[in-house]
Amino acid sequence: MCTCHSELFAKRRRAFLEAVTARSRAVSDGDAVCVFPAAPVFTRNNDVEHDYRQDSDLFYLTGFNEPSTVLVMDGKSAGPDGAAEYRSTMFVRPRDADREIWDGPRFGVDGVKEHFGADEAFTIDKLADELPKLFQNKKRLYYRLGVNRSMDDKVLEAIDRTRARAKLGFTWPVEIVDPGTILHEMRLFKSKDDLDAMRKAADITAEAHIRAMGATKPGMHEFQVEAMLLETFRAHGSERAAYGSIVGSGANATILHYRQNNKKMEQGELLLIDAGAEYDYYAADVTRTFPVGAKFSKQQEAIYQLVLDAQEAGIAKTVKGSTLEQIHAECVNVITSGLVKLGLLQGEVEQLVKDEAYKPFFMHKTSHWLGMDVHDVGNYYLGGKARPLEPGMVLTVEPGIYIGKDYDKVPAEWRGIGVRIEDDILVTDGAPDNLTQAIPKTVAEVQRAPLA
Repeated sequence: MCTCHSELFAKRRRAFLEAVTARSRAVSDGDAVCVFPAAPVFTRNNDVEHDYRQDSDLFYLTGFNEPSTVLVMDGKSAGPDGAAEYRSTMFVRPRDADREIWDGPRFGVDGVKEHFGADEAFTIDKLADELPKLFQNKKRLYYRLGVNRSMDDKVLEAIDRTRARAKLGFTWPVEIVDPGTILHEMRLFKSKDDLDAMRKAADITAEAHIRAMGATKPGMHEFQVEAMLLETFRAHGSERAAYGSIVGSGANATILHYRQNNKKMEQGELLLIDAGAEYDYYAADVTRTFPVGAKFSKQQEAIYQLVLDAQEAGIAKTVKGSTLEQIHAECVNVITSGLVKLGLLQGEVEQLVKDEAYKPFFMHKTSHWLGMDVHDVGNYYLGGKARPLEPGMVLTVEPGIYIGKDYDKVPAEWRGIGVRIEDDILVTDGAPDNLTQAIPKTVAEVQRAPLA
């Protein structure tokens, strides 16, 4: 449970509510109320639950990671003195000595007021009674429908109960707006505190990848490498992996989201590792590919160098004013041109790109936003056009080439080769800042052993 950085979370809440209030003034004549529920608890099997991770939006605003929590915030219009009034109410699990013996301590009503900045707090069983009161005389409700259907029912019921009091002079929310239209734009631009956590996640991830490169040997299983990654993450303070680790050797490296991680690795195969640590709720996302117990074969090295050239070209393009579409186009051009030179594609590069002839080899996009979620929030397009990059955005650059073991349109010696190289890039006012540059990736670096 995180009671640190309480001023940071209070600052975020105020910035969000100021934006809500400003928008309410611009588009309506009423005040707004905002509702953020905790992530649900999911059953893994019988009475065992999946490991719990808080909803990113709720954690971003509170730092509170207990389940069965609802945050309600008011954004009231400015009073006579011009100062807007903001208020946070939290609904949380009650203190329970018996349950805390089994599941650990809870903060309870008093704890969230003392440590997490709640102006008012209730136990979660009071939500149905108190939520309609908080909705009274609010014209606009910021709430994300469709994510948590159980919570949707509670919110809609509260609106209905508020509307039923109209004869007493109360008004109710008549507009429902996705809070992500404001909050996710805030999360897209990383502050110094955000970046400190992301750099730590990147450093831990670097330790894990470097260890894996040095320790991997023929005869080991993919899951043994995965175990090394997870051990290194936790040993350095990471709460969890940012996503399910991909550890694919041989033909498994050509499966984009391979998750079995159970094959025995053979001499000379390529091993693709896509794994990142999460630290203080911020993710790293890194992919490296290297040969197991040997040097690259001629074909492996040719594909690897081509992917690396494409990635470096994409990173160079990750600057203010560029777009993710332009980064992808740069990588596509490099890869298509290289495939022609290798004889794996035939024709004019420009026409091949236009015809998407590269897609059997490179079938995914090159980049996505990165932050609290590994595929982070924030609009990719504005007004139907690809969004220009701005300082403070963090994204991945991850081209790849995947030649299936049964892809008979290329000679046999090229089949079963899968390569992806991925780094996490911060957009600045100047050159791109590669947060994961410490992880080896040149041909010489990744086939040098031991590294750790």
